[in-house]
Amino acid sequence: MKTNSILLFLLLFFAASASYAQKAQIKGIILDKNNNPVEGVTINFGEQGTTTNINGFYILTIPANQKITLVFNHISLKKTVLKVELKPNEDFEYNFQMSDSEEQLPEVILTSGNRRRVEGITSIEPEAIRKIPGANAGVENILKTLPGVNSNNELSTQYAVRGGNFDENLVYVNEIEVYRPFLIRSGQQEGLSFTNTDMVQNVDFSAGGFQSKYGDRLSSVLDITYRIPKRFGASMEASFLGGSVSVDAVSKNQKWTNVTGIRYRNNSLLVDSQDTESNFTPVFADIQTYFTFTPNAKWQLSFLGNISENDYNYEPLTRITKFGTIDDPRALQVFYDGKEEDNYKTLFGAFKAAYEVNENFTLKFIGSAYHTMEQEYFDIFAAYFLGEVDGNFGSDTYGDVSFNRGIGAQLNHARNDLDALIVNAEVKGFHKVKESSIEWGFKYTREDFRDRLVEWEIVDSSGFYINPPDLGLPTNDQPYNPYEGPLVPYQYVRATNYVVINRISGYVQWSKKSLLGTNEVWYNAGVRLHNWGVSGDGVANSNQTVFSPRAQFAIKPDWDRDMIFRLATGVYHQPPFYRELRDMQGVIQPDVKAQQSIHFVLGNDYSFKIWKRPFKLISEAYYKDLTDVNTYTLDNVRIRYRANNEATAYTYGADFRLNGEFVPGTESWFSFGYLKTEENQNDRGFIARPTDQRLKFGILFQDYVPTIPSLKLYLNLVYNTGLPGGSPSYADPYDYQLRLNDYRRADVGFSYVLTENNHLKPNGHWLKKFKDLSIGLEIFNLFNNQNAISNTWVRDVDTKNQFAIPNYMTTRVFNLKLTARL
Repeated sequence: MKTNSILLFLLLFFAASASYAQKAQIKGIILDKNNNPVEGVTINFGEQGTTTNINGFYILTIPANQKITLVFNHISLKKTVLKVELKPNEDFEYNFQMSDSEEQLPEVILTSGNRRRVEGITSIEPEAIRKIPGANAGVENILKTLPGVNSNNELSTQYAVRGGNFDENLVYVNEIEVYRPFLIRSGQQEGLSFTNTDMVQNVDFSAGGFQSKYGDRLSSVLDITYRIPKRFGASMEASFLGGSVSVDAVSKNQKWTNVTGIRYRNNSLLVDSQDTESNFTPVFADIQTYFTFTPNAKWQLSFLGNISENDYNYEPLTRITKFGTIDDPRALQVFYDGKEEDNYKTLFGAFKAAYEVNENFTLKFIGSAYHTMEQEYFDIFAAYFLGEVDGNFGSDTYGDVSFNRGIGAQLNHARNDLDALIVNAEVKGFHKVKESSIEWGFKYTREDFRDRLVEWEIVDSSGFYINPPDLGLPTNDQPYNPYEGPLVPYQYVRATNYVVINRISGYVQWSKKSLLGTNEVWYNAGVRLHNWGVSGDGVANSNQTVFSPRAQFAIKPDWDRDMIFRLATGVYHQPPFYRELRDMQGVIQPDVKAQQSIHFVLGNDYSFKIWKRPFKLISEAYYKDLTDVNTYTLDNVRIRYRANNEATAYTYGADFRLNGEFVPGTESWFSFGYLKTEENQNDRGFIARPTDQRLKFGILFQDYVPTIPSLKLYLNLVYNTGLPGGSPSYADPYDYQLRLNDYRRADVGFSYVLTENNHLKPNGHWLKKFKDLSIGLEIFNLFNNQNAISNTWVRDVDTKNQFAIPNYMTTRVFNLKLTARL
């Protein structure tokens, strides 16, 4: 309690600190039309100014929270005018080419934070992604603070959006779809997200109602763009959880660029804080590289490559989990023998060529290949004791197990292997026709899966063997009567699949900006087509086609208030991926249909100022009608489909997010979401879906100490109401609608920035070499809340009842971090 009070005091101290910093900084490199640096360009505003050096580089300190007009002049090049309004302490980079033509360049007007309002897309600043603390920091860590995005697993990068599951989210990097490993069953196995945050330039996210140019998934789109460097740079990060290094390189003629990142992660610090004591030796590492080549103004070629390896060696030893109530405290004690050895290797490569036919027509050609080789081997024996805990405060054995109500054992075995190769070829076109634009694309995908699935579980309770209930075997009521039936595993899955899926998809969409009276309006309409065929050894050939029309409308009324209203609707199909074709027994069902969801989204975007600082309130209400639903069970992050399309479902809710400069110069937000999602299996009535998380509250807050502006605070707080807790094996989910406890988590980071006032330091100072050098302390799960991800079901020998034992996530953990950027 004392520790919590101290931590809460520190948090409130920072949150109450607000200061009006008055300066910002703009810098960059100026090039001529041949991409050569320009020396001697004068940059002025009022009576202040600076001049570019021999490398074309300039840096200038300007007033913050004011509209500033900068004038760029050169003796042989034409003047450029830049209008900009920067936040306090903002470090803004502006690189451009100066023209030598007779025409003066038009004014460039920058509005900080004005992103994709019309399309209803949320844009996230890369700097916030790198700074906000989290047990699994990165893009997904920030997404989980947004309304409508839910996750109860801080060790996982997966997330559910508006009632969907983890498989219903599209992820693109540089317009190329990326994939996750298939055999992952727990968050602590995942390791690294595909996205390397050190390489990111833009992050756009849509939680529904997205355009036809995006692919075929039911829930969301995450669209990430990697940066093209302008000059040499490097960054480094090291902490108790691992480290990363990235390097930016640019050729002298600016035609070749490269950014390469290497990452290493070790989750031992977090996993060791859980209930299960273990020997845990994970190695998660990857290397990513992004090349671009621009031979002329017409062509740009690029290559994105990634090599990743996750080695997961896990040897559980003991587990003690206390649960129940004050009146009836209980404990589960487990003693383990055995280990788990998993390995996930992925290779990814993508080539992209962009050709500007003319100023109104652009073509893009994309080819990519993804190869994953996955192994999941384990043999783990667990002997468990389910007991009553002595709850008498005056007893010498207070807190100890006083009586065992259940004694048993189980043996889990798996030898699972998967080898998958996915190849894509795509062409896209973009046309500008007067006030309209037309986009189209065609894509061919070949997915080749080779999968061996061997899993079984043997359960013994109080000395007698438990048979599965669905095989019609004789009742085993030992020791009262001898059992003469066969001994079979309680759960048994064995399958070998060689499956090929060929897909042809395409889209066309039209967009236009116009006026309706004095009001600005935007239109977007499009349609997608997706055809897929399934074949393989012992698999009946199947071929299906779906069409998905979609539309958006936005209007900005001619009001004094800055508001935009949006309406989006459309049909969203999700043709089955390999895992959705595989039923509970591992058998491929080639005739599984595409799940269908009809979206209705109504949104409002209201921009305003408080305390002369920008704020924005974004509100959305949505309804989704789902048919041909492929129901599933969810355990940790493992999804197992029934592969039958025998359900319908619905989802409705509302999301709200208020973001702005609550503290001058820093962007923070508060979000709230409500949703309800239910499914009807075989006309038996509606029950909660596994992702039915009713309420969501999230805070992302940035602050600094007024008297020590170099000392920063970053807060990431999430509250989610409990998810359905699942059901025991072979149980009817309609009989088990209990929920997990609410998920409450706060991660806080303190960072001291050594380079905060670098522009005031003299030339030659050692810190001048760094753009950023900071030392940080992170506290994960600040208030040490017990959050459960799922339940373990244990049988009581006396009553034959099964108890739901919560599987708790990580407790409070401290982490030190060092960050440097050149």
